[in-house]
Amino acid sequence: MTQQYTAREMLERLVSFPTVSRDSNLPLIDFVADYLESHGVTSHRTFDETGTKASLHALIGPEVEGGVVLSGHTDVVPTDGQEWTCDPWTLTERDGKLFGRGTCDMKGFLATALAAVPQMVAADLAQPIMLALSYDEEVGCIGAPPMIDRMVAELPMPRACIVGEPSMMRLVDGHKGSVGLNIHVRGFEVHSSLVHTGVSAVMTASRLINWMYETMQENRANALPDTGFEPPWTTLHSGVIAGGTAHNITAKDCTFVIDIRVAPHESVDDWEKRFREKAAELEAEIQAIRPEAGIDIERRGRVPGLRPETDGAAATLVRQLTGDNSSGKVSYGTEGGQFQERGVSTVVCGPGSIEQAHQPDEFLSLDQLAEGERFIAKLIDSLRR
Repeated sequence: MTQQYTAREMLERLVSFPTVSRDSNLPLIDFVADYLESHGVTSHRTFDETGTKASLHALIGPEVEGGVVLSGHTDVVPTDGQEWTCDPWTLTERDGKLFGRGTCDMKGFLATALAAVPQMVAADLAQPIMLALSYDEEVGCIGAPPMIDRMVAELPMPRACIVGEPSMMRLVDGHKGSVGLNIHVRGFEVHSSLVHTGVSAVMTASRLINWMYETMQENRANALPDTGFEPPWTTLHSGVIAGGTAHNITAKDCTFVIDIRVAPHESVDDWEKRFREKAAELEAEIQAIRPEAGIDIERRGRVPGLRPETDGAAATLVRQLTGDNSSGKVSYGTEGGQFQERGVSTVVCGPGSIEQAHQPDEFLSLDQLAEGERFIAKLIDSLRR
């Protein structure tokens, strides 16, 4: 029996799945797969190494080139420590707004796309609509690349991809790239009165962090004008650090995490290389004191930037659907650059404001949900024979 949902009803179902990135998203993926199957649409799952998470992609319409991908992530950020006035996992309507974790970022977009599946199936489409739902976007866009690789290998090449991150249904044609790194500095413990014979992991870590700060100030001083990004320079940031055992012992260990958010005209990989080279320089210094010391670096995630395209197919399509010729730039990352790296023209356009993302009492306005519905309906009409 076919399953029918309004966009609001679909959003209610999606919000009810607590798909925090640290947990499995399989209940939501299974629900979507069953829903698509009820409409005769075959979907394909791509699992992570643990088998507890999966992305899903599906094609609706003829298997020909020139289709459009609607892409979004299923995971959400935690609610831990946030003060909510309602249950974050139950959709709550109040004052023209729909409250719940993920309503804005970005289950609202997924709800509008999925609720329209019956109309997609019934339409006589000349080119297909492809649905792409990923996992672990919030921790580094980890789940999208294997899914995109399968789509490019197994499906006809699409002409455009629309990533439905919240943009108030305005066209976003560029965003920064990023690389996230986990750092473990291994020192050597001695009494602090003999500091010259040991290695302080904390002080070594502080030298790396200070290098990041000074480098960022150089970037700021040399920033290109009129890029449309805020800020317009590449930023280097550490938000979490831990290390040491006592005030008079050189720290044996220090761990910290960093993210480097890279302007699209610069290379994510080049910036990671620069950091690793600085770490190698410091590692040589501390190993000259104690060979046991070292600096271990683990890549947490890599997200390429989304480059503005000249007369790109995706931007042209979204402008036709919205009637808005403007474009914008954002500093947050999406899987858009990963589609673009694989040859798919890509932009960002979705309901809701990024200002609500990750906040307590996250919400999507009813007006934005309705605007998203109209956008999907216009997309379907544009692809009819």
